[in-house]
Formats: sequence, C-alpha cells, structure tokens
Amino acid sequence: MGDFLSSVLPPGLIDVLSALIPPVVVGAVFCTFIIQLLRKEMAPRRMDGSLVSKDEAAKVGDGAEGAAGSGGAGAADAAPIAQSGERAESDGR
Repeated sequence: MGDFLSSVLPPGLIDVLSALIPPVVVGAVFCTFIIQLLRKEMAPRRMDGSLVSKDEAAKVGDGAEGAAGSGGAGAADAAPIAQSGERAESDGR
C-alpha cells in the first residue's frame, strides 16, 4: 500500500500527512470528550441536583402540555411556584 501512495502522491505530501495524523487524532478524541462532558453537565436536573432520565423528561413534557390544555387536576403541576397575588420568595430580598 505504501508503494501505491508514494507513486500517486508527491513525496513531500506524504511526509506532511504522516505528521498531521497524530495531532488530528488527539484533537478529535479531546473534542469528543469535551462534547460528552458538556452534554452531561447541561442535562436536565431536578431541584435536588439529580439527573432526570429521558423517559421521565418526556413524560413530564407530555403531561405538562396536556394538563395545561385541559385545565384538569394536573394543571397545578404546570402552575408557577408563586400563585397570583402572592409574592415570590425573591421579591423580599
């Protein structure tokens, strides 16, 4: 295979490519690690800091839309923490 590449590519280009391959591999692994770390850190969390699983997040999203639209018993879940006429906790600070 090396003879084929040397016959097709100029000799200087083979040296450049062989010098660039290790940094490109290291950079790709580093970027993959950083992207995975950022996705994990930006995942939805509960108030206590624990991660919300994908299944629970989908159920909560579907339930909140359905409850808000129907005005049923689940509407209290979609309501804000401070009810109308009440002050939010941060207002007095």
